[in-house]
Amino acid sequence: MEFETASRIVVMGVTIGCTYALMAVGLNLLWGTMRMLNVAHGSIIMLGAYVAYWLFVIYQVSPFLSGGVAVLGGAALGLLIYKLLFVDKLRTAKSLESLEVYSYLIFFGSLIIMDNVASLLWTSKIKGYSYLTQSISVMGTPLPLNRLFASVIAIGVALGFYFFLRRTMFGKAVRAVIQDNTAAQLVGVNVNKVYAFCFAAAFATAGLSGTLLSLFYPIQPFMGLPYTMTAFVVVILGGLGNILGSLIGGLILGLIVTAGVSALTPGYGFLIMYIIFILVILLAPSGILGRRIR
Repeated sequence: MEFETASRIVVMGVTIGCTYALMAVGLNLLWGTMRMLNVAHGSIIMLGAYVAYWLFVIYQVSPFLSGGVAVLGGAALGLLIYKLLFVDKLRTAKSLESLEVYSYLIFFGSLIIMDNVASLLWTSKIKGYSYLTQSISVMGTPLPLNRLFASVIAIGVALGFYFFLRRTMFGKAVRAVIQDNTAAQLVGVNVNKVYAFCFAAAFATAGLSGTLLSLFYPIQPFMGLPYTMTAFVVVILGGLGNILGSLIGGLILGLIVTAGVSALTPGYGFLIMYIIFILVILLAPSGILGRRIR
């Protein structure tokens, strides 16, 4: 492989892998603490993308600034869904299995509502905008500034979230709930606060991911499901319930997909992801840094 091709794969793979990592953090957090797979995760990403688009088109607000709006809006939406739809169910659920089924139904319904409301409001026409499209040379590869800044923000937020979980008392409480919910309650952890935080953080990081992805990918109301699948593949690759695994898994997936697309065509990107997903399930179901599901 020529040096130019290899450097392009590394540079582009790492930049998109950083965004994949951020996308997966929220999905992994809800699974780790509550065993809930948020199939509407991509719809939150879609809403974040539209926030960046409309604020830029109407008010010329930088997408990097509108990311703050998406974070606050996503956190508020996550808390609202948690308070209205999950608080009572968490208290009355007779088993973990019944709670999982309930969460699938709620999130699937949320996906349908958000996608179709977005389609009614903004039509299904593909939208996009140009921002910081100038390029710089990185390892001899032209890299648009929007991709560079988006990757730096994505990996910075993801790493900041990881160190928050490792170094702060509340972060350690979240990790305790991930490791053993019952034991965490016995030692005085307020699991309700942890659950509320996880909902808010999961939706907030998804919204931020959407604003970053809007810089270089098209936007439309039904864009969310492929991103949900992407985040899920990253979570499986890195390990269910392991935030550091999500960071590593995102970078690995970005590199593999970029290399595969470079060798084939862009249309094979999601096929490559699904092949990786199947291989991980068959060969290493606990992921790179994961633990077996109890």
